[in-house]
Amino acid sequence: MARRLANITLDNIDDLPVRCRDCVFWELDPVAGQRAVEAGDPALEKEAWLSAVLLEWGSCGRLVYVDKVPAGYVLYAPPAYVPRSVAFPTSPVSSDAVQFVTAHIVPEFRGGGLGRVLVQTVAKDLIKHGGIKAIEAFGSAESEWSGCLVPADYLTAVGFKTIRPHHRFPRLRLELRNAVTWREDVEVALERLLGSMRPEPTRVEPLRHRTGTPTS
Repeated sequence: MARRLANITLDNIDDLPVRCRDCVFWELDPVAGQRAVEAGDPALEKEAWLSAVLLEWGSCGRLVYVDKVPAGYVLYAPPAYVPRSVAFPTSPVSSDAVQFVTAHIVPEFRGGGLGRVLVQTVAKDLIKHGGIKAIEAFGSAESEWSGCLVPADYLTAVGFKTIRPHHRFPRLRLELRNAVTWREDVEVALERLLGSMRPEPTRVEPLRHRTGTPTS
């Protein structure tokens, strides 16, 4: 069973789950988002958003595949590219942070650690990006994954801390200086979870001379 990560681009955006592919909840402000839905072209708006972020800022999402099947994804971007965030009661996202926009793991692939690996991979990407101190997210007080909001309980489980409490939409933060200590863990996780599963190598005893010492 092979698993791999890929940057989200215009070439593979159609591998997002259908409801996510057509969703512009975060990418547009409430008025523009409603207008896009009424016009029937939210997928085009999402492509335009992704194209702009890729050109102006860089990679802003990852897809994870299991045996070539899309199993989950994550989106992240500077808050200036996420207009919906200002509508939340716990906004704004801090000026030194990138927003963890949304994530989704296909139900049949949940429970295998893919969600944690995606979060860790975002942290590693942002460390390399430079000039960013943290990741912040608007969590959902609901414990179940639903819509475009990630459960706050999940975020705290992978290292986020609540900095603006709220009964529905707390804002949470993960300091990248703390995430630096994840780097070795990330490499191990990627090897174990996202590499090809290989059988244990067969142990082969070294050839020996008649004297009993190993050959060179």
